[in-house]
Amino acid sequence: MAILISSLEEVAPWEGEVAPLLENILAYGLELHGKSGAEVSLVLVNNHYIQELNKDYRGIDAPTDVLSFALTETAPDEVLILPEELPESLGDIYLSVEKAQQQAVAFGHSIQREICYLAAHGLLHLLGFDHQNDTEKELMRLQEERLLAEFDLARPGKKED
Repeated sequence: MAILISSLEEVAPWEGEVAPLLENILAYGLELHGKSGAEVSLVLVNNHYIQELNKDYRGIDAPTDVLSFALTETAPDEVLILPEELPESLGDIYLSVEKAQQQAVAFGHSIQREICYLAAHGLLHLLGFDHQNDTEKELMRLQEERLLAEFDLARPGKKED
């Protein structure tokens, strides 16, 4: 398993503390879903960078909090062929630190909790979870809280059963 965390942001004072936690959350999420040998990349960016990605790949000219790009995601008529000897790489997660800071304030919790939540959310997208309808959204929220509860980061009143 490989968890690669890089930053296009200036180093924030909390970054050294949260990086190992992010690695543990992502590794735990991979293990829970039978992908403990897989590779995931997490890139911390600013609002400008993620806005460009959002515009280029989703047609939305606005910053967002997190974007996931699955390596095996293909167009309907496209075939993906990967060498067998490569480790399974699920893809890349781009997380806006600026947006996470804004949301942490708006939701009344720590930046650490928000960044960990967004990383878990991005990982779940790479694992095939989505939130296009109420059923998918509920399942994804349960999985997010399951991951965060393991690290005492669940929302108050949302402890995993």
